[in-house]
Amino acid sequence: MSNRSSRLIFPGLVVVTLVAASAVYFLRPSESVASQALDKAQSSNTLQSLAELDGKAPTNRKLDVQTWNTAEGAKVLFVEAHELPMFDMRILFAAGSSQDGDVPGLALMTNAMLNEGVPGKDVSQIASGFESLGADFGNGAYRDMALVSLRSLSDSDKRDAALNLFDEVIGKPTFPADSLARIKNQILAGFEYQKQNPGKLASLELFKRLYGDHPYAHPSEGTAESVPKITLAQLQAFHAKAYAAGNAVIAVVGDLTRAEAEAMTAKVSASLPKGPALAKIAQPTEPKAGLSHIEFPSKQTHLLFAQLGIDRADPDYAALSLGNQILGGGGFGTRLMSEVREKRGLTYGVYSGFSPMQVRGPFMINLQTRAEMSGGTLRLVEDVLADYLKTGPTQKELDDAKRELAGSFPLSTASNADIVGQLGAMGFYNLPLSYLEDFMKQSQALTTEQVKAALNKHLSADKMVIVTAGPTIAQKPLPPPTDKPAEQPLGVPEH
Repeated sequence: MSNRSSRLIFPGLVVVTLVAASAVYFLRPSESVASQALDKAQSSNTLQSLAELDGKAPTNRKLDVQTWNTAEGAKVLFVEAHELPMFDMRILFAAGSSQDGDVPGLALMTNAMLNEGVPGKDVSQIASGFESLGADFGNGAYRDMALVSLRSLSDSDKRDAALNLFDEVIGKPTFPADSLARIKNQILAGFEYQKQNPGKLASLELFKRLYGDHPYAHPSEGTAESVPKITLAQLQAFHAKAYAAGNAVIAVVGDLTRAEAEAMTAKVSASLPKGPALAKIAQPTEPKAGLSHIEFPSKQTHLLFAQLGIDRADPDYAALSLGNQILGGGGFGTRLMSEVREKRGLTYGVYSGFSPMQVRGPFMINLQTRAEMSGGTLRLVEDVLADYLKTGPTQKELDDAKRELAGSFPLSTASNADIVGQLGAMGFYNLPLSYLEDFMKQSQALTTEQVKAALNKHLSADKMVIVTAGPTIAQKPLPPPTDKPAEQPLGVPEH
């Protein structure tokens, strides 16, 4: 297993590192023929979004998104892209840890085991099979979703063979006992490491406090009590139910015609178990605000603030994304970074973000600071948020945020991998095919009053669930704000 991640890009959204989409992403990296072919093709083919610049302001790549349903009920989104001789396919299932039921970790374990064995092939033969074809296979599990992906050359001989192996992996996993034992041990070892990571401990406690009995409350990787008890029968039953074609969204981008894409997706869909989409989980209930502390021997204290935010269908998404970019979603220059780091040197970095999901995901602020300054820093963050909700953004802040969004937006469609991520998100969250253009137009048209109203509609300074992790020691007063703080933040975060 490796941790090479795959980006699911949601323009304007900064997802806090610790938060809602936490996952284990399983991939087997290789310097494959596909990678070599990509390098060669890129040397003679400029990406469309970059070629169009030619000294001009960047514009977003226009996507001709085609969509249809397979005979088994899978939703397909497809974009032709003939610049490179390859294609990317990503299949998303509503099969994340929110579907674990009373077996935390079941969704992630099922996903992790997909490429461990199929009839007649073990994990090594599967890996070498993809590599020999110049293909890359990936899989991952999150709170809302699980996914599988394939990147392959588009020549029919390589493409057909890669798809045949891909179909076996996602449709006929054998869940071998030795692999199950190995992956359980790896996850259990991770739990032991978590005990030494105050940031992770604080995040786990925060989600318990924030979500209570809701399916989002438990971590995607499960618990030390639940993981050892997961059985082969449970994996098989979860796969049959959650990896059904009717529960799938298939995104495809690359050097294919519509007819080729239809044939491919029909074959992939037919290889999956038959069945309908799973029922959507319920909305969470409002948690009780307040502070919890985890005692941990450390020179620094982790501070996590959260409250329930929005789901992915909320019409205020664009306004909240832009408003959060000003508060703490970007780098230097945000309200939080300016007050906490730049003027006082209290932290290496402080960040905020909305993580909208199928139902209300969290809004979070996270940072770590010197333990003896933690009390004052906590109150400072609360004051910055309260003041921002009261005053809203300035016109200059909003103009700067819009300009930054416009400048970075072309990156959301700069490569096939970026595009397939966008298509997957659009299909999974039932967004319109014009979503990217709509988001940009809506964001650029926002006023300061609209952003302020959206922030105050969804956030409240007195509803914060707060978790701290660090030592209980005597506190020192905060230094006054200055352009040159006397004590700079540590160069590297402790955890």
